[in-house]
Amino acid sequence: MIDRYQSLIFSLCYRMTSDYFAAQDLAQETFLSAFRSMDRFRGDNEKAWLCRIAANKCVDYLRSQERLVPTEAEQMDRREGGLETPSVYAEERELREQLRENCLRLKEPYAEIAFYYFCEERSPAEIAALCGRKLKTTQTQISRAREMLREVYRNFRKEAQGV
Repeated sequence: MIDRYQSLIFSLCYRMTSDYFAAQDLAQETFLSAFRSMDRFRGDNEKAWLCRIAANKCVDYLRSQERLVPTEAEQMDRREGGLETPSVYAEERELREQLRENCLRLKEPYAEIAFYYFCEERSPAEIAALCGRKLKTTQTQISRAREMLREVYRNFRKEAQGV
């Protein structure tokens, strides 16, 4: 099984995590889990079974990484070294808040998808896993949400210019 699906499982893990070393570890964990639960495997599609195990491992990994969010003090330390002035920080914060509000004003399912993608900066694979949708569906919804937001900002610019 490892010889047959090693590349597939690694590439799936790498696409979901965008971390080469984590993908190697997750691929190995996938095969270990599959080996340990081989007696419970009751299907003939081992490829899909392995991909499901790998996807679950990646989602668990990504969720554990979310807990490693920097504290407010660490954020401030970074800003001090990053040459950000309070006014730049305030502008960025206001823009992020405006983006969040515009995302949430979209009709569903685009509001949820846009919020995860643009505000929380989650990957399409992660959003698909969170929302229980297919990756391709999620990618299409991200694209449509992007177009809807472009239209919102175009209208905003027109209003600001008095057109």
